[in-house]
Amino acid sequence: MDVLTQIKQWPAENAVSLVIGASGQILGSCGDLERQYPLASVTKLLSAYAFLLALEEEAIALSNAAGPQGSTVHHLLAHTAGYDFDSDTIRFEPGKKRGYSNTGFEVLAEHLEQATGMSFAQYLQEAVLAPLGMTQTTLEGSAAKDAVSTGTDLARFASELLRPTLLAPQTLEDATTVHFPGVAGILPGYGRQNPNDWGLGFEIRGNKSPHWTGTNHPQSTFGHFGQSGTFLWVDPEHGLACVTLTDKPFGSWAAERWADYNTAVLQQYS
Repeated sequence: MDVLTQIKQWPAENAVSLVIGASGQILGSCGDLERQYPLASVTKLLSAYAFLLALEEEAIALSNAAGPQGSTVHHLLAHTAGYDFDSDTIRFEPGKKRGYSNTGFEVLAEHLEQATGMSFAQYLQEAVLAPLGMTQTTLEGSAAKDAVSTGTDLARFASELLRPTLLAPQTLEDATTVHFPGVAGILPGYGRQNPNDWGLGFEIRGNKSPHWTGTNHPQSTFGHFGQSGTFLWVDPEHGLACVTLTDKPFGSWAAERWADYNTAVLQQYS
């Protein structure tokens, strides 16, 4: 039996899960690939890709001052600027801790808007969504958490993460390696992690425990999960990605199931 059918037993009214191979093909799926779901913080993967393109185009630079005193675009992308999770309260000096923050991504979007004279939603559409053919994906508010999309569209994006065409491969490789290594922080839903590895907008599995990806996943696995019950991971060593979307908000049900599920997905498809 295909492991993906396990999602039918989850406490969600609707769910879809699919596995994407190295060449972009969908290797397996369960659920309606065309149903739209709120992505919550999986939105940050799309936004991060737009920020990386802006860096390549030199519209912005990692060294640009942005956010709190002493903070830069680099700090904001790597969640080390010092912001609280969802407010502009400053919790620590930039670079000293990993403080996962929606506010940081919203400040980044404002910085890009000022640099380009475009709304961030328009920049994301023109730089990422349209070139990848993601016609059912829209950003409806915050660059941190307000995109909606489908399994089909996110399969296109996952394929891009496996074999980048919009970005130089070395740009994505750098963005998915650890920035500000060794800093500790809270991984929402999973507690304090030391270190709490993160790249430029991409969460990196590293040695985190507990974690939402599988226990058999390489340290290089990267991605994101969202409070709307969504996740996307990419395993570059095995050339696989998995997109899973639900309409059940993240909670104990997800923390109890996702790691075992993702372990089984990698076992079956690698």
